[in-house]
Amino acid sequence: MCSVTVSDKPTASIVIPTFAAPSYLEVTLASVTPQARAAGAEVIAVSDGPDAPTAAVAEHHGARLVALPEQRGLNAARNAGIEAARSDLIVFIDQDVDAPAGWLDAMLAGARKNPDCEVFAGRIRARLEGGPRGCGREPPPITTLDAGSEDRDVPLAWGANMAIRRSAFERLGAFDEGLHGRGNEDEWEYRYTAAGGRIRYLARAVLDHRREHGDSRLTVLTRAAYGQGREARRHDVRTGRTRPIRTELRILAGCAWHTVRRRCAYGIVMGARTAGSLRQALAERRL
Repeated sequence: MCSVTVSDKPTASIVIPTFAAPSYLEVTLASVTPQARAAGAEVIAVSDGPDAPTAAVAEHHGARLVALPEQRGLNAARNAGIEAARSDLIVFIDQDVDAPAGWLDAMLAGARKNPDCEVFAGRIRARLEGGPRGCGREPPPITTLDAGSEDRDVPLAWGANMAIRRSAFERLGAFDEGLHGRGNEDEWEYRYTAAGGRIRYLARAVLDHRREHGDSRLTVLTRAAYGQGREARRHDVRTGRTRPIRTELRILAGCAWHTVRRRCAYGIVMGARTAGSLRQALAERRL
């Protein structure tokens, strides 16, 4: 961990793990760096392996670049960001977000208001820039977090919009770099809450989780959802939270009903995710 004098410390270190997604990173940095400059925070883009376009985008926006020598995964990039960070408050966001004005101020205000809390979860809205439309009953099929309009404690934070005090890492260690895919930050959070820690949801620290037009197509979302379903099943096995196969089949039937009855394209994506989980469950039974 870095050791600096109090006067040198930024108000926050915003860590953005990224790789080979310069158009997404461009939007993220364009929305985040002005807020960081105004608040006295630093922005660190962590490239998960060498990538010249990523380096160019980071330089254009004045973000500090940390490049791993080879691709090692999201948690390795997060840990490299922790090592590079100079602040006691480390804010993690994804490469594919857009932070409205006031997001960082709300995150900093929430941390000041809750000095006894070490982990904070910001609200995450979904934004598909094109692609299929849903029926309005289900959220878009990408990561979101909405625990209401008031701050409160929640069980987990998502890495797309969360802040963690350095003291928690010093006490509990870093993220597990052996974990990949869904839930790679969950393991650390379970360690934290098992030790008595609280996770505080900050309703006003809101940002948008984006998918560009090409990535919002139904075929792309469906293919990604199937892979996420397999990852989700492996995560549930790891944490002892698996659903019985009969439950997976009921959920799959419900997705099909929802798609037809509501004429909702999101039902297809939700069904693909459940199908991936079911496929993984059946594969595990044969082992």
